[in-house]
Amino acid sequence: MAETKREIERKYEFTTATRLPDLTRAAGVASVTGEGVTELDAVYYDTAGLRLAADSLTLRRRTGGKDAGWHLKFPVAVGVRDEIRAPLSETLPRSLAGLLRSRVRHAEVVPVVRLRSSRDVRHLRDENGTVLAELSVDTVHADRLLAGEKDGAAATATWTEVEVELADDADPAVLDAVEKHLGKAGIHPSDAPSKLARALDETGLASGAPDLVPPDADGSAGAAVLAYIREQIDDLVRLDPAVRRDLPDAVHKMRVACRRLRSAFKTYRKVLDREVTDPIGAELKWLAGELGHARDQEVLEARLREGLDALPREQRRGPARGRLRTWDGVRSRAARRRALDALDSARHLALLDALVALHAGPPLRPAAGRKAAKVLPKAVVRDHRRLADRMAPALDLAPGHERDLALHEARKAAKRARYAADAAVPTLGKPAKRFAKKVKKVQSLLGDHQDAVVARGALRELATQAEQAGEPSFTWGVLHARQEAAAAAGERELPRVWERAAAPEIRAALSR
Repeated sequence: MAETKREIERKYEFTTATRLPDLTRAAGVASVTGEGVTELDAVYYDTAGLRLAADSLTLRRRTGGKDAGWHLKFPVAVGVRDEIRAPLSETLPRSLAGLLRSRVRHAEVVPVVRLRSSRDVRHLRDENGTVLAELSVDTVHADRLLAGEKDGAAATATWTEVEVELADDADPAVLDAVEKHLGKAGIHPSDAPSKLARALDETGLASGAPDLVPPDADGSAGAAVLAYIREQIDDLVRLDPAVRRDLPDAVHKMRVACRRLRSAFKTYRKVLDREVTDPIGAELKWLAGELGHARDQEVLEARLREGLDALPREQRRGPARGRLRTWDGVRSRAARRRALDALDSARHLALLDALVALHAGPPLRPAAGRKAAKVLPKAVVRDHRRLADRMAPALDLAPGHERDLALHEARKAAKRARYAADAAVPTLGKPAKRFAKKVKKVQSLLGDHQDAVVARGALRELATQAEQAGEPSFTWGVLHARQEAAAAAGERELPRVWERAAAPEIRAALSR
């Protein structure tokens, strides 16, 4: 079973000429206790092309110390990483292999560097004896296990460094206080973000190159669209392990990346050949659909729970909260299993391969070579007109099922128009931002309307289940009426919001 630990640490250069200062003078530190010397032996793994290193991920199998086992580290921010641990075993645990899948895909993970460290540990404690941070002086010996790529580079390297890691639940300010005193003693932050990065550099291994190389910023429509597509592909790869770890909002963000890519392929069809992008778009639609069950259930459960919490006590009849938890638990587990099955499928890997290949060898059309400032506004305006063509008939319909369906289709068009403008922001600047903001308001209002429509269906299901179990269904009926009222209020507000987004000057500003 893998466990996760948030690691907040800083690394510093250290030589035989430097000495550790008296850190009890650092704010908050009352004592420093020696904890002895530990011998650590770690083998770091990566693909032959160092794909993990390219994304600042580290995978190691370590013996010695109190946390021997497999460790996989994901960057969170500068000096902050999530370390996912699994028990020591001869082969890579499946729990960690899945988290690497979107990055390594079909490539084999092999040993690249071995690091043996002699770690002299000190605990920095407050006046109550509580550990604030762990300071270690590490003497490191690195051995390259892959063929080197730098001429004349040695296969081994040795150095000493200081590492200060914040204790769980401690105030990060202690790291600033310690760094201040280390600096006065001539001990300065390391240029290397990690031991692995330093080992790769000093033993002659390249740091790894990302799958997606930024296009030349030549002002062309092709470069602008490919830069946007690269961002979305990066998100798909990065969010895959986040979904597996069940991190907050990960499913939603991954689904959005799928939709943004599909929209870009359609919006900028004069830049990229749709004979190539349409099949990939179909696979993105499949993936977004598989993820959608989990995301839709997240949104639906939150809406129903908030509605239930807002009811006066006298309108909450029977075991409504328990009924909602049971109903959501069954649906959420099934939806999550479906999402994970999709990520584990060969179809998903094939989609990632196809996206990387498309970016590496894009099917550019003649418009790709033209100036982005000329091509992109026309595409955004075209999507805005498409939205207008759906909004007008939807608003003319009488309230009811047909109007609900028409507004849902308008919502899809609003998303596409907004995504088109988002892709054009680096080229068009503020006019594209203002355009996207106006359309987003329409999209959000239509989204709230659709959520109310879906919630009413779920409430009817919950009412039926309650009645079959001999429970009062009154509460579910009250919530149903409230969702009807919310949808009606949104429909009344929609013409005003749409009028602002439909103003001709909004489109005209894009082409100035």
